[in-house]
Order: sequence, then structure tokens, then C-alpha cells
Amino acid sequence: MDKKLLAPCGLYCGVCAIHIAHRDNNQKFKERLVGLYKGEVPGKGTLPNHKDLSTEKIRCNGCFSDDLFMHCQQCEIRDCTIEKGYSGCHECDEFPCHYIENFAMTVGKKVILRAVPYRRKVGTEKWIQDEEARYFCPECGNKVFRGVVKCNQCKVKLDLD
Repeated sequence: MDKKLLAPCGLYCGVCAIHIAHRDNNQKFKERLVGLYKGEVPGKGTLPNHKDLSTEKIRCNGCFSDDLFMHCQQCEIRDCTIEKGYSGCHECDEFPCHYIENFAMTVGKKVILRAVPYRRKVGTEKWIQDEEARYFCPECGNKVFRGVVKCNQCKVKLDLD
């Protein structure tokens, strides 16, 4: 278990597109992610600092590493859990709080609201195992990432979150 990948919000970093693109040094994937993150977030506008985003900035080694994605560096959820001395929102009686309610990415918020209660119920190890197992294409078995809408191998539409 790599503790750097245990995002306090419940978005397990091991299945994050930014982390995977950086880990695999996948330039084509990084270019696609730049386009995605520069786009509009429905109902929220654009993400902070989106104009400064480049493939070089598509990098992250997990929420508890020293190498964070630019948006993760300014994460209020991460700051809140650190300030309270928690390893994650699953330890907090105030979940879901205003930080979760105002989370900028719809898919992320959906996953947080699913994952945090599940982590509370089954524990961290089982939560990680199940998050890792969730992100495979049911048609062809290709490993995918959180938020994916179609398999990059067989092109089937996916709704895994």
C-alpha cells in the first residue's frame, strides 16, 4: 500500500488519469488531459490556472507526495484533513462538508460521495483493492482510469464511477 496515493477525499490516486499519465510518461495521454482540464467544468466555469496548464504540468505522485498536480496543490479538502490530523474524510464526522458539496469536478464529487462511506465501512486496504478492481473495461479487460467514458481499446462506453 503506497500511502502517498491515499487521497484524503476518497479519490484514490492510483486510478487517477494525471497520476497514470505521469507514471507511464505517456505524452499522448498528457496532451489529451491538457485539453480536458483546459475545458469548462459544467456549472462551475473553468478550473483555476487552466491557462497555465501544459503537458509538463501533467504530473503527480499522489496527494501525500512532494510532487502534486497543480490543482491538487491548492486542494481545500487535503488542507482540511491535514489541519484536523486526519488521514482522510472517512475519519470526519462533518462529511460531506461544504468542500465536498462545492467540489469542481462532477465525476470527482460522485466518486467522493461513494468512496468515503465505503472506506469507512470496509477499511483502507479493501477500499484500495476495490478501487483498483473497479477500473477495468468489462468487455475487453483493459485497465482504465477514473472518469473514463469509453475504453481506449474496444471503444465500448463505460460508466464505472
